[in-house]
Amino acid sequence: MIEKSNYLFVYGTLLDESNEFAIYLKQNCNYFGKGKLKGRLYDLGEYPGAIPDENYPGYVYGNVFELKNTAQAFLKYIDDYEGFGEDQEQPNLFIREMRDVETDSRRMDCWVYLYNLSVEDFRVIESGDYTGYKNL
Repeated sequence: MIEKSNYLFVYGTLLDESNEFAIYLKQNCNYFGKGKLKGRLYDLGEYPGAIPDENYPGYVYGNVFELKNTAQAFLKYIDDYEGFGEDQEQPNLFIREMRDVETDSRRMDCWVYLYNLSVEDFRVIESGDYTGYKNL
């Protein structure tokens, strides 16, 4: 059975208001609030990558969006942007998983794109905040 969620947690280039996919996100989702995911955030060059880690003391910070009723088509469009899916280069650059995200009001299951390749040569963004790190 496929897990379903009407929420998406974003932490990287999808927060950049000049990004065409971020514009698409805003047109097809409702902003829910700020959120954080237990784990590490890496600077991969043109974009960040999150690696979940319940034992890591820090968080990855971002925003939670509520998907409108076109959730599957929306996610497919964003999957293509994130390099996720059977029709994408293998292994996928990112994978989309359901993760526990903390918001000001509650913990909730959200879809999140997680980096799927080695982070060995990349630097951790200690703050966990890509927008502050890149001044988006």
